[in-house]
Amino acid sequence: MSSTPFMYSLKLGVGIALFGLLGFLAACADQVSEQEASGIQVPVFEVNPLWPKPLPNHWVIGSTIGVSVDSRDHVWVIHRQATIDERTELNVLHEPASAECCAPAPPVLEFDPEGNLVGSWGGPGDGYDWPSSNHGITVDHMDNVWIGGNGPDDGHILKFTRDGTFLLQLGRPGVGTGSNDPENFGRVAEVSIGPDGDEVFVADGYGNKRVAVLDIQTGALKRYWGAYGNRPDDAPVPPYRPEDPPAQQFRSPVHCAEISDDDLVYVCDRASDRIQVFMRDGTFVREAFVATETLGSGSAWDIALSRDSEQRFLYLADGSNKKVHILDRETLEVLTTFGDGGRQPGQFIGVHSIATDSEGNIYTTETYEGKRLQKFVFRGLGTGRPADQGVVWPN
Repeated sequence: MSSTPFMYSLKLGVGIALFGLLGFLAACADQVSEQEASGIQVPVFEVNPLWPKPLPNHWVIGSTIGVSVDSRDHVWVIHRQATIDERTELNVLHEPASAECCAPAPPVLEFDPEGNLVGSWGGPGDGYDWPSSNHGITVDHMDNVWIGGNGPDDGHILKFTRDGTFLLQLGRPGVGTGSNDPENFGRVAEVSIGPDGDEVFVADGYGNKRVAVLDIQTGALKRYWGAYGNRPDDAPVPPYRPEDPPAQQFRSPVHCAEISDDDLVYVCDRASDRIQVFMRDGTFVREAFVATETLGSGSAWDIALSRDSEQRFLYLADGSNKKVHILDRETLEVLTTFGDGGRQPGQFIGVHSIATDSEGNIYTTETYEGKRLQKFVFRGLGTGRPADQGVVWPN
């Protein structure tokens, strides 16, 4: 039987489509081959959708705005009870109670490496001022726990033992005088501890525009600086626009100040879409901009360092774009990103804080309506990863 014009056209169309598909696949293969040939390796992660384990006591958590890993690879988070929706999440608050579930978990939660909840505490107590809006948690070399706060009057930092025993309050709420105040802070976002355990680096923060360095034993202020190592200036800074020259002061908030083993301090100038790098004494080294078209809350939310001996990589939490960027620490070049917006494992709503354990695994927390902790398992180094990996689902 001879082919009809219709059958001929159909065969021709299928042939063209197959030819185009083969060309596309060949181009992709060439691209991957070029990436592999370049020798650029990046850390490979996949989400663990079963970590952590469910909380006991019908507990739920609110906006989860801090994460840290201690010397035993226990994972610590802090959340805001006030952000839990009483109408839909805390039915037991109704009179009479309308359902069995749920109740707010204590603000500070400790998980073991398997994801079991092994400790919980926090909130107002005698001898200290609990922040009106807690923000950030850090466990130091002695497994003491440091907490900041970004409420309107939060001008202080708290230090506790791992079981929640109060040790120290630095600063007082409601009395700060700005970024050059020697005793009080301005809505602290986060603290980190130097590699020798002697100094505390404060991202100070939502009210002030500085990095402050404290003696870890006494809490005394030793030095501080603003953007580019300048003396901090609290004059208003115009909103970020990508086409403008870089601001000479930090924009609010100064959201992280993470120190590496070789004494470089990496500062998140969140609303400016930039990371600034300093020597330990505040000398400016360099800066890099990430996702530069991001306006509003910005792209530079929190930083963790990889756990290899050279700390070759930076992991940057980007809550606005709902991703984690992986940067080369030496060049500050973004090598790849992972994540996407959403509520499923491996997706993010407001990825806020990030930390690593001794095995190289990543832990993230989410603010706004994210309200959760996630674990991303380190699977070694790989080549040929796309610029944007999307959700890193287990193979």
